[in-house]
Amino acid sequence: MKASGNILFCGVGGQGILLASEITAFALLESGLDAKKSEVHGMAQRGGSVVAHLRYGEKVYSPLIDPGRADFAVSFEIMEAARYLPFLHKESKVIVNTQQIAPPAVATGKMTYPANLLDELRNKGITVFDIDAFALAREVGEIRTANIALVGALSSFLPVAEEVFISVLKTRIPRKLEENLQAFKQGREITSKAA
Repeated sequence: MKASGNILFCGVGGQGILLASEITAFALLESGLDAKKSEVHGMAQRGGSVVAHLRYGEKVYSPLIDPGRADFAVSFEIMEAARYLPFLHKESKVIVNTQQIAPPAVATGKMTYPANLLDELRNKGITVFDIDAFALAREVGEIRTANIALVGALSSFLPVAEEVFISVLKTRIPRKLEENLQAFKQGREITSKAA
């Protein structure tokens, strides 16, 4: 685990991307690291693309990640993982929710949803962890925990103790805490062997 890194969170409005980036940032800060975060909402309220940049290390001066410099991408939707491919490099790890949300052009039948997007990422030598975060969320009984399951998967690769993440979850998510903790642990279990 590196003591510094760049994390890109991406997805579609309403998926809990900003909360996921906030939880991760607070956990890094609680661990004594510097962390800076920036977010772009775009057309989030209409299902548009949402992205959050998070950089951490001993001292961080800017939250923005340059193209080719993201060590991790946490994508809440498959096509969004492909959209931010220019930010990744050969050693990047991509944690992607297998959910597909059809953009307007696909929903109206003008275009089709691209096939094999995850294979395209893998063909570029990028490590991809595809996770059905909604299945995990349904399993714990609260569909809105999908984002926390993805944070759990990311947490295996960060220089932050699991207990620190749990402490942050307890202070930041007072409602449905038990379900969020379960989702976090299940997401973490998926990637812990690879970390």
